[in-house]
Amino acid sequence: MPLPVPSNLDAALFDFGGVFIASPFEAAERVSDELGTDPMHLLEVVFGPYHDDTDHPWHRLERGEMALEDARTEILALGKAAGIDADPYRVLGLLAGNAAIRETMVERVRTLRSGGVRTALVTNNIREFREGWQGMLPFDELFDVLVDSSELGIRKPNPKIFEHTLLALGGVSPGKTIFLDDYAGNISAAEKLGIHGILVGYDPAAAIEVLDDVIATAGIC
Repeated sequence: MPLPVPSNLDAALFDFGGVFIASPFEAAERVSDELGTDPMHLLEVVFGPYHDDTDHPWHRLERGEMALEDARTEILALGKAAGIDADPYRVLGLLAGNAAIRETMVERVRTLRSGGVRTALVTNNIREFREGWQGMLPFDELFDVLVDSSELGIRKPNPKIFEHTLLALGGVSPGKTIFLDDYAGNISAAEKLGIHGILVGYDPAAAIEVLDDVIATAGIC
């Protein structure tokens, strides 16, 4: 059950992949269709148990603890042991081919920030892609704080990444904060701290509608 929408909104946190561009989980499901394998099985082999923060190679990659090529080698070995072709480059290739920016989400961030709400991007990402994805949005115009797991060494759903972000925003209250992400486990982790979560689906229309209600409830024009 989601936490109540804060009427006095101080901060809004956003994921990147799955919020401003298509979700990597959607790309993985498309690969599983091509391979004729169970999508949940492929997702866990490639990305690890994403509801947790573990020593899976993808998690270590997102914490900046290893290089992409080394992580790929380990993931391919995990896939071989599981009897599937778990090449993360196939997933990433599909994602790169569907990297159109969701301008409606960008405009909502502009609305929130112009209305006095502090904004932050909180992304699980990797060092090798930093220059590419950071060139896709005018981050300085949209966000007060940018939190990259591979720079910080902490990844979602570890609650410390949210605590760090709230402090970086000036110590805002979790009860006056919203968070948008495409993965339910990350939403749950934020909500345990008192942050109101909004889950973004493959079609972001429903999340945009919820966000519009939040904007209206907070009296932001």
